[in-house]
Amino acid sequence: MKKNIIILVAFILVSGIAFAQKKGKWEKLSDGKTFKNWHIYNHAGEPVNAKWKIVDGAFVFDQTAKSDYKVNDLVSDKAYENFELELDWKIAKNGNSGIFYGVYEDAKYSTPYLTSPEIQVLDDEGHPDAKQGKNGNRKSGSLYDMIPSASKGKPAGEWNKVKIKKLNNQVTVWQNGILAVTYPTAGPEWDAMVAVSKFKGWEGFGKYSNGKIGLQDHGNEVSFKNIRIREL
Repeated sequence: MKKNIIILVAFILVSGIAFAQKKGKWEKLSDGKTFKNWHIYNHAGEPVNAKWKIVDGAFVFDQTAKSDYKVNDLVSDKAYENFELELDWKIAKNGNSGIFYGVYEDAKYSTPYLTSPEIQVLDDEGHPDAKQGKNGNRKSGSLYDMIPSASKGKPAGEWNKVKIKKLNNQVTVWQNGILAVTYPTAGPEWDAMVAVSKFKGWEGFGKYSNGKIGLQDHGNEVSFKNIRIREL
């Protein structure tokens, strides 16, 4: 019996190590110098336009720049299904933006938020969206219009750290080292949340488990840096 227990424990330990080894290596999605790994939504293969600049190693959305596109969200070249994503963000005073995952590019979807859940990026003190929605579910760190964040964002002009982990049917988000939200990506609980949100009845919303990462153009200055990802 004792021998069997030892064998079982050894098996569990080896299995755990093997599972841990399945994690991919961290991949930098921003090198601080170029827009390698990124393009404008629905414009794959084209250079990133003047709406986005690189300033002190960060992607910065320039609200004053001109663009021929109505939508200027940045999306990753590659799609991801199970992953850990880490990045820093900073919003200008009165600004609004967001971080997307599960973005599906198709001409029938004019913008990423039609398919992609959004982790909110916001000046909670200055932007009116912070007081809309329900129970603060439009403040920074929230699953936008669905679940309020348990982690408060820093004031406009200060850097925030975000980690998003998506593994199979669960997403967990940390903001500034504090658990912000966690939720299933499908099933009765997810369906119930969508049904009481602005996304009710949206055909493609949250339907793509394998999708791209997106950084939102909401018309306000926002900065993103130290973007990295690893597949799980």
